[in-house]
Amino acid sequence: MTSTDTVVGFDVALIERARKGDSRAFERLYRDHVGRVHGLCLRMTRNPDQAADCAQDTFIKAWKALPRFEARASFSTWLHRIAVNTVLEKRRGPANSELVVEDPTEYEAETSVTLDTPVEEEELEAAIASLPQGARDALVLCGVYGYEHSEAATMLGIAVGTCKAQLHRARGLLRDRLERGVR
Repeated sequence: MTSTDTVVGFDVALIERARKGDSRAFERLYRDHVGRVHGLCLRMTRNPDQAADCAQDTFIKAWKALPRFEARASFSTWLHRIAVNTVLEKRRGPANSELVVEDPTEYEAETSVTLDTPVEEEELEAAIASLPQGARDALVLCGVYGYEHSEAATMLGIAVGTCKAQLHRARGLLRDRLERGVR
């Protein structure tokens, strides 16, 4: 048994207890996962207050939907999907009704970001935060959290080709900003 199996097994036991109404078990799941969920929300919203609201809403939705959790994906993947949907719902709200449509055909094949000089974590986070929303979302989900293009596209409600184009765009913009020191 690997350490991953132990963590997964531990989550499964907590999930089963939480499904039966054990709020302490759900509280433990919350403590184990809130950091990554909040980080995802923060990277997508670029706003600490909105990120905190989205993370909180994610766990409220997860608590309510827990009886329907089928464990086809890991609990953390399920939470991430809820978090992404929560962020997207907030964006579509009345205060965030601006819609930007981008043409995915204007981008070439995917490239990776390679820099000649090392970059500080704060500089990297600032550069990611400065990316346009669609590019940032694709980069966060695929480049930071490691989701496949198809998974990220499903979460974001976009075509796989659009996700690939947005990731390519994000990497190019990120490379340019980091090389120039622009945040």
